[in-house]
Amino acid sequence: MKRLSLFMVPLMMTVLLGGFAAPAGAASTDVLVSNGSPPAPFSQNKQNEPAVAVDAKHPNVLAAGSNDNIDMEACNAGLDTDCPFTPGVGASGIYFSFDSGQSWTQPTYTGLTARDCLGQPGNTDPPCSPHVGPIGTLPKYSENGLVSDGDPAVAFGPRPKNGKFSWANGSRLYYANLTSNCGEPGCGSGGVQGFEGIGVSRTDNVTAAAAGSNNAWKKPVIASKQNSALFADKEQIWADNAASSKFFGNTYVCYAGFRGIIGTSQPLFVTTSRDGGNTWTQKQVTSAANNTSSQQGFGRSGCTIRTDSQGVVYVYAYSFGASLPGIGEQILVKSFDGGRHWTRPQHVQTAVDTCNAFEPSIGRCVEDGVGGARDDLSPSPSVDIANGAPSGKDATDRQVLTWVDGRDGLNHEHVMFTSSSNDARTWSPLRQVEQPNTNHPAQQAMDRGYYSAPAISPNGTDVYLVYNAFTTPYRDNTTAPRGLIGVVLHANVTGAGAGAIGTFSQIHRGAEGDPRGSSQNNLAAEFLGDYVYAAATRTYGVAVWNDTRNAAVCPAINAYRQALHNEALASGVRTAEAEEPRGVQDREQFGSQKDQGADATAPAVQQVCPGTFGNSDIYGFTTK
Repeated sequence: MKRLSLFMVPLMMTVLLGGFAAPAGAASTDVLVSNGSPPAPFSQNKQNEPAVAVDAKHPNVLAAGSNDNIDMEACNAGLDTDCPFTPGVGASGIYFSFDSGQSWTQPTYTGLTARDCLGQPGNTDPPCSPHVGPIGTLPKYSENGLVSDGDPAVAFGPRPKNGKFSWANGSRLYYANLTSNCGEPGCGSGGVQGFEGIGVSRTDNVTAAAAGSNNAWKKPVIASKQNSALFADKEQIWADNAASSKFFGNTYVCYAGFRGIIGTSQPLFVTTSRDGGNTWTQKQVTSAANNTSSQQGFGRSGCTIRTDSQGVVYVYAYSFGASLPGIGEQILVKSFDGGRHWTRPQHVQTAVDTCNAFEPSIGRCVEDGVGGARDDLSPSPSVDIANGAPSGKDATDRQVLTWVDGRDGLNHEHVMFTSSSNDARTWSPLRQVEQPNTNHPAQQAMDRGYYSAPAISPNGTDVYLVYNAFTTPYRDNTTAPRGLIGVVLHANVTGAGAGAIGTFSQIHRGAEGDPRGSSQNNLAAEFLGDYVYAAATRTYGVAVWNDTRNAAVCPAINAYRQALHNEALASGVRTAEAEEPRGVQDREQFGSQKDQGADATAPAVQQVCPGTFGNSDIYGFTTK
């Protein structure tokens, strides 16, 4: 693959070729986080896009979220050749750990479910009707006229009491997710304007929430300011958790606002709560104009948000390339007054997305091969700040930033890392920290980064980084095996300067899986989502990632995806794997290649595929 001369200047490469060193007491094995979900059938066995948060006041307590299809109908229900999202059924999974991530529990609540709608072979089953029953996703949505639609984001902060925040009041868990109208029999009153909003759930009692108590959760609140044409997407949430902050207890959500569903304009928004999530005030922090000369005609997305020990808010996002397709930038906006006003966007780093710089030449936006999982948000920045929570007293306020970059072309995707010790004014030289590929070294020398996330301990002494990567080169067919891996790295911080972070060493390498065993619900391609996540305390780090070790590959699905790809190329469609219009990725039933007129016929999944086809999971690793 031809490389751009703009990036021929060598970058610092920091990989450890052997003798992987883990922090003292590091665990040796990983653990299934989404352990309440079944191994079969599809799509109930499907989870992706994990998030994780640690309670700074009680660092043994963790919460995680993912897109979880545990409550959806099976493929045999209704038509045997489709596996739809059941209308009215939620998809925001929640998991808890009380031992620093060494074990996890997935509670069972009550809400609208279709998990018992399994159907029979043949197409004579009546449509599934959701009904009240057990659910493994967030409660209190259908009762309030809403559906939890995934894209999870979780954060712990102090609990308010009598209008004041204090850790002495206890901790509050916030869970932000995409939220749409229910509109099904059995749904309560309420709802949201537009196609998708940002809903925020909260609990002050994680013990009761983990035990399955609906009432441990407050009624979800719509945090985004909606209109009938807005599709909110790709949100992140953060609670100001350092008591030294002037805005201690404030909660912030950033998100991309797609106007006109498919992004006729797409500004970045930040919405702020100063009362524990009861009410929210929204600000537009970038222009609405898209980069119309880019390959995607796209603006900004993939935001991440954090606060330092003084309460300065930092919101990072990826701005897609304009003059040169794929060559974009990481941008930053700040607030110094608790979200009331925001600076103009500033350039942080040049970044090249793995989709648009090189992949249009081969008609796809995937890394692993034909029918693969989309990679258009791989360059989204992920950031953490050593803000000294819960007190803020030992903060260094060092920032760590990572993303996956495509500047060196297909089969050379990099996991980038840099840090700042002066409030994001300057940054250390970029490092490529992906590790040697020990799974298939003859095929691919280095891991091919897919998504990445960092975490830094509150006192700034340790940095952790998790990434998903492909271990095999791009496949121009659907028959050759592929590899997906989860990797966790660690580095010591050795001083106060920007470059005072030592060499990253690999402390965990998960079991390899074949991503062909994952799937969109419309079966047209793989699906792994858009995120991985990490968190850190003063004594340990924890990471979560997408995992396909338990997913079986289905030859009939491989043939179907190959046929769709061939038809798309023959008809001049750029991306054979594009499962939906821009902006509605997270409800994948909107527009597959079959919906767009393809002649290939999907197979009857439950009758011709192994039972564990589609069984993507969330795995985690802790150094505790």
